[in-house]
Amino acid sequence: MLIGITGTNGSGKGTVVEYLVMKKGFSHFSARMFLIEEVQKRGLPQNRESMRDVANALRKEHEPSYLMERLYEMAKEEPKAALESVRTIGEAEFLKEKGAFLFAVDANRELRYERVLARGSVTDDITFEQFCEQEDREMNSTDQWDMNIFGVMQMSDARIENNGTVEELHAKVDEALASLSRQ
Repeated sequence: MLIGITGTNGSGKGTVVEYLVMKKGFSHFSARMFLIEEVQKRGLPQNRESMRDVANALRKEHEPSYLMERLYEMAKEEPKAALESVRTIGEAEFLKEKGAFLFAVDANRELRYERVLARGSVTDDITFEQFCEQEDREMNSTDQWDMNIFGVMQMSDARIENNGTVEELHAKVDEALASLSRQ
């Protein structure tokens, strides 16, 4: 089973993946880790802007689905794999063509910002205003090379709202997995 994970920044995508790995036997393949390596190779600062710029450059050089194609190549032999994080329509279309299911994770904006600050990543050291500006820019670009998180979320097979506890999130993941097995 192949699941692509999409969603808004700080929504809990990583927590969903952690649950899939720890409790459901999935392997994890991360676009973020892939991009951080690319950013480091290019000697750029490790921040969200550099990661976005590098991702867009790679997509322009290759094709809009490039990042998920790379992750898919690493994951295709795994019986269960979670690919995090699907950001473009081309990536979502590619994964769907490969038989993947898409999970979209979301939560209210203020809560997501608090989570971003709490995780303390170097790429997340921003003000709420910067957080909102970045998100607005990433939500629905019409450029095929750029992020369109809203569009990808619309393509999802399961939408998971994460405004509660971790236990509630786990239960919603279980519900989503059960609905997929009935298809």
